[in-house]
Amino acid sequence: MAYDYAKNREERPDPVKADLKGNLPSWLQGTLLRNGPGIFSVGDTTYNHWFDGMALMHSFTFKDGEVIYRSRYLRGDTYKDNMAAKRIVVSEMGTMAYPDPGKNVISRVITFLNHTVPDFTDNCGNNFIRYGKDYYATSETNYIRKVDPVTLETQDKVDYMKYLAVNLVTSHPHYDKDGTAYNIGTSIAEKGKTKYTLFKVPDTTAGDKANASPALKNLEVICTVPCRSLLSPSYYHSFGMTDNYLIFIEQPFKLDILKMATAYMRGVNWASCLKFCPEENTLIHLIDRKTGKEVGIKYYTEAMIVYHHVNAFEEDGHVIFDVIAYEDPSLYNMFYLNVLKEQSKASAMSVPKCKRFALPVQNDKGIDVGDDMVKLQYTTASAVKEKEGKLLCQPEVLCDGVELPRINYDFNGKKYRFVYMTCVAMSAVATKIMKLDTETKERTEWREENCWPSEPVFIPRPNGEGEDDGVVLTTVINSNPGESGFILVLDAKSFKEVARAHVNAELHMDMHGYFIPMEN
Repeated sequence: MAYDYAKNREERPDPVKADLKGNLPSWLQGTLLRNGPGIFSVGDTTYNHWFDGMALMHSFTFKDGEVIYRSRYLRGDTYKDNMAAKRIVVSEMGTMAYPDPGKNVISRVITFLNHTVPDFTDNCGNNFIRYGKDYYATSETNYIRKVDPVTLETQDKVDYMKYLAVNLVTSHPHYDKDGTAYNIGTSIAEKGKTKYTLFKVPDTTAGDKANASPALKNLEVICTVPCRSLLSPSYYHSFGMTDNYLIFIEQPFKLDILKMATAYMRGVNWASCLKFCPEENTLIHLIDRKTGKEVGIKYYTEAMIVYHHVNAFEEDGHVIFDVIAYEDPSLYNMFYLNVLKEQSKASAMSVPKCKRFALPVQNDKGIDVGDDMVKLQYTTASAVKEKEGKLLCQPEVLCDGVELPRINYDFNGKKYRFVYMTCVAMSAVATKIMKLDTETKERTEWREENCWPSEPVFIPRPNGEGEDDGVVLTTVINSNPGESGFILVLDAKSFKEVARAHVNAELHMDMHGYFIPMEN
């Protein structure tokens, strides 16, 4: 039985107690928020792409051995405008919306201008971000929506542009131990320059007067990286961070701004303005967090597309980082709804690979052209010196057929061993999740017939012993007759089931999630 990606999902805003099988650890207290598209058609109009669907948030609250579930639509301007018009009137990346033929000429002109210089959607259906004490639903535009993490009610609309000139911002920030958030955005043709801006948002303490206002008011720019082409900035979905460095991958997967400005007039979607240039190299920018300057060495690798960084760390004069990499942009095309309807048929998608890169940061004096500067014994990743001080970096493939990586975030930016991922083959649908030991390359898997698990989220046991001392949470779509979907709790060490909580509601396929411990 195939999952129907195009079906509108219903919200369940009132709390529902889940039917628990097994015993939850007493220390597991908190809420797992999940986010993803949930509405795909309004009236007679339908979105073309699964990513475009209007956001449906859901939560699982673990408290005193019970699990409480609820879900709610994100009621942003996009939702309100579409529902008021009873048709899709707000454009998304894969769907260009056109005004009702009954609209007057002025309305049509305004719509045209909004698409020439895009006023992007606030349909924030990709992930959740924490800035200060506030939680926001987010996608990758300049808009985020504050939400109540308990009730999932939609609150303030926040525009990054009010605090920083960025048109696009990732939905995968990083966090320091002190609560400071780090992120990166793209400024398109701002004062005649297109650049990438790395910034941080300090946490606000309970006694801080700033706590009453958005923490974004205290935003600080760390550095800017000039785009290698003024009108074709690189697309990116995440970045890497260690104790001392930020890693930004400028890949040859680009957004053509001129084509984007004319897309509405030409009757095509904005996604068609993304172009992959396989003949170009992928640039790897290594930035010192303290100085905000790039290191003197120029790193590059062959053309690739990266959506998700896994982790990064430093050791013996190297910065090591792991990513999920593709050979081409076919992943996005896999999620057009007409393609997803043909799930049973073989589709052309490059297999995602978990790749490890090693960047030597030591001076290259005395190193001959053609020499490999990587001196680590546990990886086959290389960095060969070329003329003009450039290093050609070749990765080690840790495993393939994996996506949506999560780690014990206490080890973020530090040497780590375990990563939890979904398993995908020649399909966009994950049929199992796995734990990878990056040292031994051992894979441990969980799967169940007719079940589709989501991104696995690791929750550490308080004062735990060892990196994998904790549990892994994943929501599971269950198509077995007479059975409902559930949230699965696995022991992270053994990857054996601890408990599952069946929900008397239809779960939907989502994207990313965020766990809020009870004390927060």
